Amino acid sequence: MQRISGSTKLAGVIGWPVEHSLSPAMHNAAYESLGVNWAYLPLGVQDEIGLRRVVAAIRTLPFVGFNVTMPYKSAVVELCDEVAMAASMAGAVNAVHCVDGRLIGYNTDGRGLLESLAADASFDPAEKNVVLLGAGGAAGSALVAFILSRAASVTIVNRDTSRAEELISRVEPHLKSTRAYAMELDAAEQYISSADLIVNATPLGMNAGDPSPVPVEWLSSHQVVLDMVYGREAPTELVAGAVRLGARALDGLGMLVHQGATAIDIWNQNTQTRAPRDVMRAAAEAELAARAARGVGAP
Repeated sequence: MQRISGSTKLAGVIGWPVEHSLSPAMHNAAYESLGVNWAYLPLGVQDEIGLRRVVAAIRTLPFVGFNVTMPYKSAVVELCDEVAMAASMAGAVNAVHCVDGRLIGYNTDGRGLLESLAADASFDPAEKNVVLLGAGGAAGSALVAFILSRAASVTIVNRDTSRAEELISRVEPHLKSTRAYAMELDAAEQYISSADLIVNATPLGMNAGDPSPVPVEWLSSHQVVLDMVYGREAPTELVAGAVRLGARALDGLGMLVHQGATAIDIWNQNTQTRAPRDVMRAAAEAELAARAARGVGAP
């Protein structure tokens, strides 16, 4: 059991709302397993003025680091003293390391996505064709991860192709061998049906009754399908459809666990001991089960 003392270091997650976050359960379980005297808190911040005040206060408090979730992943970039390359490419920071009053921003979402694909589907995007659904911040992090892992191509499917084109334009200097395309759904059937990997980075699926972001009949058994939505009592329509067709289908819980674990590894700076992914996943699943028993909805 965690014991709070005068030497306890702090960490937390900034966002609005944050009461649904699984991160406190995952992180505090990991800290206990690692034997570090840290405590992780949800830090609800209602607006960007509050964000600036909280981040300024954190500089003077005993924080090892903090996570950032919606809607502040882009806004926090300019509040950091230094931003890692992947975060700069994505235009979003979701993990900040506090070092002697300085704030170093990272984006661990992409690494979490890649680790989840490797651990849960034995999938490596190198030289593979990827379809990315959505063009928001989550899609930006995924696009950067696929570029850095040398995917053959990434097709961004979005209702507003101008947003997808902006995303591609931002990373264009780093594309190297990866080809990137922006496309509307109506024109994407061939790309979706032939892709090795399909990733849903849209909000579709978060609510019961949401349709699949793509027609499930376009999917096939040779594909890996990852839906970033997690915590639903029943699978999303995309995941359920992929399973019916024999595809390897994942929800976003693994990605959440691995991005959080990567943040801990950055803060801990102990190359000999990694954050315990299995402990964090078990804590997240236990928290979801407890919420379901209480009749609390999915995050």
